Amino acid sequence: MWAEDNASRALGMTLVEAGPGRAVLTMAVTAAMTNGHGMCHGGYIFTLADSAFAFACNSHNTRTVAQHCAVTFLAPGRLGDMLTATAREISRQGRSGITDVTVTNGKGETIAVFRGHSRSLGGAIATALPAL
Repeated sequence: MWAEDNASRALGMTLVEAGPGRAVLTMAVTAAMTNGHGMCHGGYIFTLADSAFAFACNSHNTRTVAQHCAVTFLAPGRLGDMLTATAREISRQGRSGITDVTVTNGKGETIAVFRGHSRSLGGAIATALPAL
């Protein structure tokens, strides 16, 4: 999935880790990401959290998309900050799931919390590799 995620890679995100129901991504705040207040535009923070959410949701190898997402901004991201989004699956029942994402700055301070509701579409993301 990472190889096909042009948006996350184009924003300079790094997939630090992923496992069943979890994912961690990082992104450095660049000058192009700052708004008129000199802070990281909330859309970039949301996008980082959404990407972490996507990797956590799809970690069970079933194509899964966002159904609903909400973010609460608690503190600003700043130019030069290394932001970390840590996603953790809270619930997965049938085709529906809930995943929480915490976004922190380089000091470990929480700057945003995100909750995503997912919907499984079915079908595998990765197919088994052929035997050698």
